[in-house]
Amino acid sequence: MTGNEIRKKFLEYFEKYDHQIVRSSSLVPQDDPTLLFTNAGMVQFKRIFLGEETRNYNRATTSQKCVRAGGKHNDLENVGYTARHHTFFEMLGNFSFGDYFKEKAVEFAWDLMTNGYGLPAEDLWVSIYLDDDEAHDLWNKNIGVPADRIVRFGEKDNFWAMGDTGPCGPCSEIHLDRGEKYGCGRQDCKLGCECDRYLEIWNLVFMQFNRDASGKMTPLPKPSIDTGMGLERVVSILQDAATNYDTDLMMP
Repeated sequence: MTGNEIRKKFLEYFEKYDHQIVRSSSLVPQDDPTLLFTNAGMVQFKRIFLGEETRNYNRATTSQKCVRAGGKHNDLENVGYTARHHTFFEMLGNFSFGDYFKEKAVEFAWDLMTNGYGLPAEDLWVSIYLDDDEAHDLWNKNIGVPADRIVRFGEKDNFWAMGDTGPCGPCSEIHLDRGEKYGCGRQDCKLGCECDRYLEIWNLVFMQFNRDASGKMTPLPKPSIDTGMGLERVVSILQDAATNYDTDLMMP
């Protein structure tokens, strides 16, 4: 599949399940002084998550143009040192505004990864927030991911926030084991290693809280879903390219 076909397949998959396809918003967020650039797909929906705005849909899907060149989500220092980071990229995402929550988000993601894009289930690993037993059981008991391929991490890796303030919540990430040839060669190489073997593909954020400037977190009006998958990464996987730069998104 071409990069354009992969993007189209993502959007059409969620459209089939009653998600409104919403155009990418501007790279410069409107009416949000907390951000210089749009750094995630959920930015244009921030007021919906906070209960300050409603729209005529409660499910959405986007391919959002993003810049991460500073602030909380800063990929600038990683560009050139890894094969998987960019300052500008597209983020594929599906969103639920008080409609479905963890269970459906997990089901959608696994179905699209394995049946839609055809990735081998045995090569997929999952990370979850440290004490999120509900997410563990959904992956293990509902989906069938073996317990030894579900890894718990702390706030640094598996609790997501758009910035120092605003909507946030525990998250669960899907990773692909690309094999030893992409690894660091160390015997203890495993999920969480900084090498390119275990590639994070998709982040499912369970939006539950609003964090204020003091760090206090209050529950959101409705638990919601915000997911993000780097288009360039999933294209590199599906085109069997060694790096994002070797895909048809980058090369003629």
